[in-house]
Amino acid sequence: MSCERVFRPDLNGRPVVVLSNNDGCAISRSNEAKALGIRMGVPWYQLRPLVQRHGLVALSANFALYGDMSDRMMSLLATLGAQQEVYSIDECFVDLAGVGGDLTQRGHRMREQLLQWVGIPSGIGIGPTKTLAKLANHIAKTTAQQPGRYPAQLAQVCNLGDLSPGALQAVLAATRVGEVWGVGRRLGAQLEACGLHSALDLAQLDPTTVRRRWSVVLERTVRELQGTASIGLEEGGHGKRQIAVTRSFGQPVTALPELEEAVTVFASRAAEKLRRQHGAAAQVMTYIRTSPFRQASQYSRASVMPLPRPSGETGAIVRAALAGLRATYRPGFSYAKAGVLLLDLQAGAVQQGELGFEACTPEQRHGARLSDVLDRLNQRYGQDTVFVASAGLGGTQRVWSMKQEHRSPRYTTCWDELPVAHA
Repeated sequence: MSCERVFRPDLNGRPVVVLSNNDGCAISRSNEAKALGIRMGVPWYQLRPLVQRHGLVALSANFALYGDMSDRMMSLLATLGAQQEVYSIDECFVDLAGVGGDLTQRGHRMREQLLQWVGIPSGIGIGPTKTLAKLANHIAKTTAQQPGRYPAQLAQVCNLGDLSPGALQAVLAATRVGEVWGVGRRLGAQLEACGLHSALDLAQLDPTTVRRRWSVVLERTVRELQGTASIGLEEGGHGKRQIAVTRSFGQPVTALPELEEAVTVFASRAAEKLRRQHGAAAQVMTYIRTSPFRQASQYSRASVMPLPRPSGETGAIVRAALAGLRATYRPGFSYAKAGVLLLDLQAGAVQQGELGFEACTPEQRHGARLSDVLDRLNQRYGQDTVFVASAGLGGTQRVWSMKQEHRSPRYTTCWDELPVAHA
């Protein structure tokens, strides 16, 4: 949402939602949209009446833009300390051990720099453990959005280390137990049923008792709330355990060749993502399904194809995905969605050796170099400049392509063209 507003200041103060692939459902909401009662994951067709009634603006997701803006933001935040863990596209942890000076003022300067250089508003939380830092970040954002719940000086940048023991307890008491990092909806309901309604109630429990009654995970959360670091920082983050590319079609698809085009594109995208994290996949899962919302015959099936050896090459992954598709396809159905998932991922640098009883084809010998060239050409000249032949003619005229009804403009993200925002 903030990324879209960088390039469209006219959206400030208006209810805005970002829609998922093929404009299926809301995956991001502005505060104004949340105030209208719009929940995450609500289908777009249910939100249509709000366009005329409340001026709701719907935008299609621009994941390339969001990823680029995220990279710029993370590169700036990395200068805060010696070690950084990128937790998600819009959040990271930074180790401030050994950093001198006033950390709260340092946080305010970093927030202003992010706003001016990247144009994205942010909340910064500082605490002695990862759980307390997450809680501080929650307080920093909530204080600005819900005045009166927490002390006003904790807005935007919250440093729990600056609070007295009494003030820290008051902050924990004002935080619902379900808002603590690591406490999900079901667990939060269980804790509240036991009379534990706030983060302070949870922090006052005996960790050993918590481990016996609930789990070691909740025990770590309790220890972290008490100020004992129990969850380490993962330097550089970690690669994804699975990579999925799934899409709902712009219109029902019945023919196998059209499904093959879609699955080829999805497998190619997944392979590109896999190579970005320098990984290799041992298995490829392909699935297709009809729409559960249409009054028609229903069909849903998935197939997992193992690769002869773990690979990140586009050709190998596309061949496995198409083999899975042909094994699951059944004529006579109107398919609404397909997807490709890469499973059993591992580091690409780890190669499985084998005896050379079978002749190695030129395609196998040069597959890695070919995939690298494919990536570089598409990065330089634009996506789908070069693609696998089974993807069809390319472009947006494919029968299965996504709808373009709410497609937002594609913005450049060159540093020199970014507008300057002020706090």
